[in-house]
Amino acid sequence: MTDTHTGTCFCGAVEVEVSGAPEAMGYCHCESCRSWSAGPVNAFTLWKHGTVKVTKGGEFIGHFKKTERSDRQFCTKCGGHIMTDHPHWELTDVYAATIPTLAFAPAVHVNYAETVLRVKDGLPKFKDAPAAFGGSGEELPE
Repeated sequence: MTDTHTGTCFCGAVEVEVSGAPEAMGYCHCESCRSWSAGPVNAFTLWKHGTVKVTKGGEFIGHFKKTERSDRQFCTKCGGHIMTDHPHWELTDVYAATIPTLAFAPAVHVNYAETVLRVKDGLPKFKDAPAAFGGSGEELPE
């Protein structure tokens, strides 16, 4: 049996379905994610390509690519952020707040060298990213 979760943008015009289990969940502290999310940290859930489907309102999805590594997607009706496709990893980040029925279980902090909000939660804090994701793998203290 496969777990399936549905989420929407802020106004509900765009609906997204994720199935299975995310590859990773955690927090990103990079300046780009902080600026995009308008918050001090961004909660992410990473899904393999093929496990994320837009089930409603695809015509309302806008795109912004600051770099080729991140296709940020939002609702053109309400401006609500939905997800970011990372083609180089073959993963899509569906923001944790977008899928409220998913039990968010963060395991890592990435880009912690850029943090503006120190978090003491016992989770690993990577300077940039784990080595498996192209980062240095260097961990920083809480």
